[in-house]
Amino acid sequence: MLELKEIKKYYKVGDTITKALDGVSVAFRKKEFVAILGPSGSGKTTMLNVIGGLDNYDSGDMIINGKSTKEFKDRDWDAYRNNSIGFIFQSYNLISHQGIIDNVELGMTLSGVSKTERRKKAEEALIRVGLKDHMNKRPNQLSGGQMQRVAIARALANDPDILLCDEPTGALDSETSVQIMALIQELSKEKLVIMVTHNPELAHEYADRTIEFSDGKIITDSHPHIEGKKKEVFQLNHTKMKFTTALRLSFNNIRTKKGRTFLTTFASSIGIISIGIVLSLSTGFQKQIDQTQAETLAQFPITISQITSEQDPELFEDRMAKPTFPDTTAVTAKLSDADRAQHTNLIDENFVNYIKKIDPELSNNIGFTRLVNLNLFRKIDDTIQSIAFSTNASESSQTNTMMSMMAAQTGIGVSSFPIQLDAEKGNFLKDNYTVLAGNYPTEANDVVLIVDANNTTNLNSLRNLGFEVEDGDQIDFDQIVGTKITLAYNDAFYTELPTGNFIPNQDLNEVYQNKDNEELTIQGILRVKSSSTMDLLAPGIAYSDAFAQKVIATNQQSQIVKAQKNSETNVMTNEKLDASQKENFLSVLGASEIPYSIMIYPNDFKAKDAILDYLDAYNQGKDKKDQIIYTDLAGTMTQLTGGLMDAITYVLVAFAGISLVTSMIMIGIITYTSVIERTKEIGVLKALGARKKDITRVFDAETAILGVGSGVLGIAIAYFATFPINQLLYHLTDLKNVATLDPIHAILLIIVSTVLTMLGGHIPAKMAAKKDAAIALRAD
Repeated sequence: MLELKEIKKYYKVGDTITKALDGVSVAFRKKEFVAILGPSGSGKTTMLNVIGGLDNYDSGDMIINGKSTKEFKDRDWDAYRNNSIGFIFQSYNLISHQGIIDNVELGMTLSGVSKTERRKKAEEALIRVGLKDHMNKRPNQLSGGQMQRVAIARALANDPDILLCDEPTGALDSETSVQIMALIQELSKEKLVIMVTHNPELAHEYADRTIEFSDGKIITDSHPHIEGKKKEVFQLNHTKMKFTTALRLSFNNIRTKKGRTFLTTFASSIGIISIGIVLSLSTGFQKQIDQTQAETLAQFPITISQITSEQDPELFEDRMAKPTFPDTTAVTAKLSDADRAQHTNLIDENFVNYIKKIDPELSNNIGFTRLVNLNLFRKIDDTIQSIAFSTNASESSQTNTMMSMMAAQTGIGVSSFPIQLDAEKGNFLKDNYTVLAGNYPTEANDVVLIVDANNTTNLNSLRNLGFEVEDGDQIDFDQIVGTKITLAYNDAFYTELPTGNFIPNQDLNEVYQNKDNEELTIQGILRVKSSSTMDLLAPGIAYSDAFAQKVIATNQQSQIVKAQKNSETNVMTNEKLDASQKENFLSVLGASEIPYSIMIYPNDFKAKDAILDYLDAYNQGKDKKDQIIYTDLAGTMTQLTGGLMDAITYVLVAFAGISLVTSMIMIGIITYTSVIERTKEIGVLKALGARKKDITRVFDAETAILGVGSGVLGIAIAYFATFPINQLLYHLTDLKNVATLDPIHAILLIIVSTVLTMLGGHIPAKMAAKKDAAIALRAD
């Protein structure tokens, strides 16, 4: 028997492979059939050592075609197994969930061979081993001999230098064994075939060279190696598994376990179902809120008034603060909350022009409220009567001013319809109101009568116009349309006394017949459209801002206005006026073309934020006193309702998210179970040259499929669940189609499901990648 140190005297580094086996070095030549004959079980040990990396030889050095294995990394061993060695196992080690062609193609897939070429080579290899008629079957549809032929075809397909056979006939009957051995012997004419066996008859009958060993020592060698000329340095083509290949492997495996896969997917989807339903309800309720707000948007525009209140957080903090009940005997003087919050907006011509430059795509309708009094008259039955456009039966100038101010604050019940920034983008009246009789106004002096959806209008408006009506009376449209109204300017309406004071002219005939008077016509009767969301005009007479500006421009030149500008007392009552009171009175007389308030009506609810940004831009760099503060009642409502809805959604999603975490843990357990079940498959993949990251990728792909599957299933169930939920909510609340699943939410939930399941399964996947190939192949 030759000891290791003696072997080294006779055996040099071979052309192809040097194998370390229990301290014995054995060298081989190409194109021969070498049988390594040892005790029972030695074949598997030899094979597994080779598969395990050929790196556990104590002397630590092996040369492969001139390249020392000391320099090999894991990926080099993977490439070497893929490029140079074809393994034929005793127990076949076919991947059961893959088809025969897929099994044969796997090594070439890792080598990066194109799909067309590897399919061609796989078919050629199967035809060569006599399986032409069985190519489209699965391993479980073949006999033992046929499965061994598939294993041989797999070993041949990637054109390796060496075929390493582990007792290739150990699991076969005698007749099939002869066929397999004859096939292997034929292959030895093209490649180096190394067969590890404990059957001496098989070794001596078929092998060109037989090496016997026992207890780690070589007994005999029938044809010792003779050192030859070295080849060029060995070059390795590193292997790589595409994610699509990993997906296919995992999908085929999952497909063989349909029941378990469905239960796993369903259990994992419960969290997605819960969150999907919560988001559907949240989205639906938010849409209901947004729709309601959009419908009332015209009633609650963005309003800018000369006198407004700023929303100072300190005021709310002071209001909510607990009383201190001090023991001092002194009184603290402090402004009221209303006084502290009051702010005067310095609306001037510059700001008005800034407002008119708003993008019509955001807001095409701008309303202006002007506090000028209109001196209106109508001749009824040869009697001149003073009339008013207001809805009050009897009102003073002060009352009219206060009502206008209230309308300006809320946008509800205004009488002046908005201007259009871009006439081509529509007309406010035509877009929102239907003509019941007459026509839409076309001139500044055209006015209209507004009625509600029931064709009713304010009783006092009709009485102020001179119609004798009682509550519930009806008037034909023809009696109203075409009615003429006379407007008297200040110089015709007010008379100057010798004292310098002014009083209304008591001779109404004289006022009525003044040559400078204007004639107004009720051009039509308008009713809001059922589809309109801009029902802002109060029932009664409505006029254009152009008409109001025309009146102001004329009255600015009147005697009473000029006199009042030069006086610190009221020119009608001689009362002392402070600066604010004087300014207000001049506005009522028509001395100011600056509107008391501006109302901006966004084209849609989304445009409102852009308009607010536009208004905020005006305030940048200005002192607080010079800033323009606006009121956004709709926005306040949105913050209250939206914040509440968001809070409810977050809480419910958090509870539902617990099930997602549970699903992630469950996926980890299932992936670990799959690793255990597929241990031998891991060994086969490593024997074919798969890297650690490729093994990880296989199980990551499996969890990705489960994650996508559970996400899609969860979204599908959540979507179909919205139908009964909507029916139930309709019966309980009369709200239709509340639960609506947003497609973006659906896609995000599928992504979340996939990511979480991959995270849950990644640790078991990494454990699978670290498994030693030899140990994995020993698994039952």
